[in-house]
Amino acid sequence: MRKEIEIRRMTREDIDEVLIIENLCFDDPWSREAFEGELSGINPCVYFVAVSEGRICGYMGIWHIFDEGHVTNVAVHPDFRNRGTGKALVDAVMADGISKGLTAFTLEVRKSNETAIRLYKKCGFESVGIRKRYYNNNEDALIMWSRIQ
Repeated sequence: MRKEIEIRRMTREDIDEVLIIENLCFDDPWSREAFEGELSGINPCVYFVAVSEGRICGYMGIWHIFDEGHVTNVAVHPDFRNRGTGKALVDAVMADGISKGLTAFTLEVRKSNETAIRLYKKCGFESVGIRKRYYNNNEDALIMWSRIQ
């Protein structure tokens, strides 16, 4: 039986748990200062966390740029993968953006990250191009878009 997942806005108090996930999921993780900056209210962004079993199990950030949303990052704790956490996050963040007038969403994803690419396709994203050597290790990124009808 799958545990219920709650999606809510991220707060500064969530950063410690988010950093654990960040460090487990990425070779070049964001710093505490980066997340504090994103939550400062200076940038036009919104971050959400997924909570299950009393702990943060994933997070997602999105920049609101005019009527478009640019996904900054999505990560799910390895212990909570394959439970629908990623899809719940993407669906909730997109629904929130649509309610605020966003008409399209974009993101970059490592060309080798087949799991994430499958998730984004399930959520309505299509690959439209490649950013050569986008990541620190020179790996290419797929550029994906979802446009709301």
